Amino acid sequence: MLLYLLNKEEKHRFIDLLITVISADGPTSETEKKIVEIVKYEMGEDAIKYRNSNMPLEKLIEYFTNKSKAIKNVVYYNISWATLSDEFYSVEEHLILEEIQREFGITNRKKTELLKAVYAERDLKEKIKRFARTW
Repeated sequence: MLLYLLNKEEKHRFIDLLITVISADGPTSETEKKIVEIVKYEMGEDAIKYRNSNMPLEKLIEYFTNKSKAIKNVVYYNISWATLSDEFYSVEEHLILEEIQREFGITNRKKTELLKAVYAERDLKEKIKRFARTW
């Protein structure tokens, strides 16, 4: 969501960060691969063609720390959304999210707002699915 706000380089670094975070708990699942494809599709052609780099997590986080608050919030929101979109809770992913929050300077209040938005989006999608099944 709102990933179109990122420039080409930011999109590439976001994909790198996303893949690093969702791979923290082991091999990437089919669901996680689909999430990456959904994100790439939302970002457009530059992202669809991109193949990830091997930049370490610390460098990826550092890259975004110098970006605007809006970019950091979009990145944090979408990483949070991705980690909550598969069926499993991962402690490793949670710890990385905490590190990203700290390094981005995202307050607990802002984190709560962003996570409420993630859950609201998920709830809306579920309502739409239920609605579609009743047709």
